[in-house]
Amino acid sequence: QVQLVESGGGLVQAGGSLRLSCVASGRTFSKFGMGWFRQAPGKEREFVAAISSWGGTTEYAESVKGRFTISRDNAKNTLYLQMTGLKPEDTAVYYCGRKAKSGSYYSEGLYDSWGQGTQVTVSS
Repeated sequence: QVQLVESGGGLVQAGGSLRLSCVASGRTFSKFGMGWFRQAPGKEREFVAAISSWGGTTEYAESVKGRFTISRDNAKNTLYLQMTGLKPEDTAVYYCGRKAKSGSYYSEGLYDSWGQGTQVTVSS
């Protein structure tokens, strides 16, 4: 089993930047694609970004494209989400997940492990 721990969340003003990190336990981090999802108050969890196991391919939700960048450092078992140009609508709890099955990157059911989440709050 793998454990994922997110960090880096906090309070930031609109237009600001923040970098989230997700550290994974275990020895097989580099074998899995990884993704970031978020859940805002009163809304369902939604896809944000995903990255292939080797880091060569990335996917983004239209709402964050051009503002967020997903990356990973397999030597450190760490996944990152660099967020710039933050907007109040980005306010949510952000979760990292491990993609265990082949299929669409935005399908929650294909991810088999999740972190506890880190809160991101963007003020206007």
